[in-house]
Amino acid sequence: MSGIIGKKIGMTSVFDENGKNIPVTIVEAGPCAVTQVKTEDTDGYNALQLAYDDQSEKNVSSAMLGHFKKAKTAPKRKVIEFRDFDGDYKVGDEVKVDLFEEGEFIDVIGTSKGKGFQGVMKRHGFGGVGDRTHGQGDQERAPGSIGAASDPSRVFKGVKMAGRTGGSRVKTQNLKVVKVLTEKNMILITGSVPGPNGSYVIVEK
Repeated sequence: MSGIIGKKIGMTSVFDENGKNIPVTIVEAGPCAVTQVKTEDTDGYNALQLAYDDQSEKNVSSAMLGHFKKAKTAPKRKVIEFRDFDGDYKVGDEVKVDLFEEGEFIDVIGTSKGKGFQGVMKRHGFGGVGDRTHGQGDQERAPGSIGAASDPSRVFKGVKMAGRTGGSRVKTQNLKVVKVLTEKNMILITGSVPGPNGSYVIVEK
């Protein structure tokens, strides 16, 4: 599966050929350096290792520094493997945003925004007592019953309760590529791209 590493920049909007205003997310995608080509013979599986976003040598371990020097590229912050990558690439090549075409559908993987410890109303969309969403006069935002009594004498796993919200790996599928800005290494995507601005994302075909 082909893909590229990118960074979520923010949102804007563009007009299509019919004059309709479309909200889009800007993703700076690549160029990504090919730092390793894994094959069935040498590694047991086929994969292409890509690296993105330059960083200082002092922040890289000696092992990774040697790895990047072997690939003849600057040290990178993000290294990701893509299984069964389409196309013939070798170490030192670059994967650029022209991998994608306008109008095609893609998947985007990222880490969702962390929201800390949240109650059941924010975390799971509970309606509250009598659908009243504010105030604590009678515990109106409380979760209510979470299980049976003497039998089974426990709370089953998976019950919707308060807890840590967000900050987890999310894959949003079938987002549309509205525009590819090759000279700026950017893709304009319509749909929900996970994560805050400035976070890394993986864009897959």
